[in-house]
Amino acid sequence: MKKAQKTLLDIDGRQVPARIYREWRKNVRASIGKTEAILRLPHGIGPEEEQRFFQWFHNYVRDQVANNPEIESRFFGRGYHNGDLLQVGARQYRLRLLYTKRKNHRAQLRNSVITLELADSDLETHRQKAIKHLLSRTVGKDFLPEITRRVMELNELHFRQPINSVRLKSNSSNWGSCSSASNLNLSTRLLFAPQPVIDYVIIHELAHLIELNHSSRFWKLVETAMPNYREMERWLKENGPQCDF
Repeated sequence: MKKAQKTLLDIDGRQVPARIYREWRKNVRASIGKTEAILRLPHGIGPEEEQRFFQWFHNYVRDQVANNPEIESRFFGRGYHNGDLLQVGARQYRLRLLYTKRKNHRAQLRNSVITLELADSDLETHRQKAIKHLLSRTVGKDFLPEITRRVMELNELHFRQPINSVRLKSNSSNWGSCSSASNLNLSTRLLFAPQPVIDYVIIHELAHLIELNHSSRFWKLVETAMPNYREMERWLKENGPQCDF
């Protein structure tokens, strides 16, 4: 069984979560996962050699963060500041950051201004992650009526299936999902995509109301509703990493 050690790497004053595995392997491997950096070490190496690999790993993660904006955003958020403008689709929001003595963080939207009340005792890295989550939740709530209307329009046009609920969720693992109970979940990251791409993901999930799989019958349903759906998939593959709060 793999043994994993959790740790935090200090990258220029900011913390990156990391997980270290010791395995029956001949080489050393480092990678960047969705939520943490990963180091895989062989069993049986000595303390000095292990320390040398730790330093190499630290330098590797620092270089990845410095040279890849998507990776930096993944761990630290975009680095929002008071007065920033956030463009999501055709809507623009101004951010108002307030630092309080509260122990938790919260957000409120009024007249296109999102006020974020942030705990000043929290670490900056944690605050930025909290901002990302709060913006995703707040903007998602603002867009939900519009997205729900579009889901209903496309369903009526192509599928005419019963829908139990439509939700926008802070989801980074996929663009959407459909349950056997006819619940459609769409990622708030999708709000940064062009409308035809949003329509494709909606159609993809609506097709699952009929075929809860990815069989040839499923893809035929998708293609009938959107003949150029492969173009939308290419767009997501090429531009998806930039679609995020």
